[in-house]
Amino acid sequence: MSAAMRSRTPDRLCAEAVELAREAAAEAAHPGTVGAYVEAVAEGDRVVTHFFESAEPGYRGWRWAVTVTRASRAKIVTLAETVLLPGSDALLAPEWVPWSERLRPGDMGPGDLLPTEAEDLRLEPGYTGEDTPPPNSAVSEEMQQLAAVEEADVTAGPPSAEPAAPVTGTIAALAEELGMRRARVLSRYGLHVAADRWDEAYGAKAPMAQAAPGTCVTCGFLMPLAGSLRQAFGVCANEFSPADGRVVSLAYGCGAHSEAAVMPKPPRPAEPVIDETLVEPMPLHPDRTGGSVEPDAPAEELGHS
Repeated sequence: MSAAMRSRTPDRLCAEAVELAREAAAEAAHPGTVGAYVEAVAEGDRVVTHFFESAEPGYRGWRWAVTVTRASRAKIVTLAETVLLPGSDALLAPEWVPWSERLRPGDMGPGDLLPTEAEDLRLEPGYTGEDTPPPNSAVSEEMQQLAAVEEADVTAGPPSAEPAAPVTGTIAALAEELGMRRARVLSRYGLHVAADRWDEAYGAKAPMAQAAPGTCVTCGFLMPLAGSLRQAFGVCANEFSPADGRVVSLAYGCGAHSEAAVMPKPPRPAEPVIDETLVEPMPLHPDRTGGSVEPDAPAEELGHS
């Protein structure tokens, strides 16, 4: 019989050492947390692992595994290993995920710092502070155009060799004036990622936009963005809108649209032709001195006879 076939059948003496295995599990575990006996599994020739249920709080479905063995032709079983292992229905911790992948919008709090990777695809080099910008930098193109228009003379040697560096006309001064003095700026990938995120939250497919009477492109409360994103996004400035202060797509909309329901002015009534609000007093008895009734006629009560 091969060794593989022999290992499938538990060794008799090792399989009978249940109490030895229970004592080893009770010694390793907290008092009273070793449960009922489960099974014995042959690990090899004269090597058997006994499993016991674990009643440890927070370890549902885990089992104490105690491995025992004996030497060849020996009748004494010895302890090899005691360990707590998860079962098929054990409660396990989720797979570890790096913090950079676990972070979600809104997780940052006061005092928290979020480092950005040096090779972040959302960013690309901007003005680095050096006198010579990258070849594809907008600052370099601006300087070339400025030199061509002004017909400026370029002196030989680096700027550090000059007795006094000029304040105006340097790349640093030009970058400061153009608002480009940043180490890194948004890349095309960063713009697309931000646009997709904004469109998913406040875009045409949002439930609010589906029931809106109009889109943001026709709303008076929309403040368009600058740059290339101006063609697709803006900032909502309506305090009663659910998107107030948020970047919204021009195809988004809500019930607070500026032209959704323009309240009409209260109507002004026309001047009355006959004033029916005044009361004209009428006497109940006729006036005999007014000439409408003969003096000798007997007085009659007004009303039906």
